[in-house]
Amino acid sequence: MGRFLFTVIAVVVLLIAGVVGYRYYFVFGRGVKAGELNYFVEKGYVFKTYEGRLIQSGYRSRQPGALQSNEFRFSVTNDRVAEQLMRSSGKFVELHYKEYLGALPWRGFSNFIVDSVLSIKDPVYQ
Repeated sequence: MGRFLFTVIAVVVLLIAGVVGYRYYFVFGRGVKAGELNYFVEKGYVFKTYEGRLIQSGYRSRQPGALQSNEFRFSVTNDRVAEQLMRSSGKFVELHYKEYLGALPWRGFSNFIVDSVLSIKDPVYQ
């Protein structure tokens, strides 16, 4: 009976570890987004995380007849990347990111984690 109970508990623990690993640590996608860096801040009560918003060109709307700009909300875990973005508010940036299936409190509020800055340019207004 003890051996059976140990086997059941071990299988349940491995199953839970697999689900947590897949949900929070599996990189679902990678990509590049470009746009004007609207804001970039460090915030949080317990876990201080870097959060930002990129405004992309073009418009979309979730409701018919309304206009809304394309926003890309992201988090940053690397201090070097965060310093680059802190100095780049209002500039046109290209960011490389990883997409996870779930957010973790110490990683940020977003499922999108920016891991590098590809370019920073002054915005061109027409």
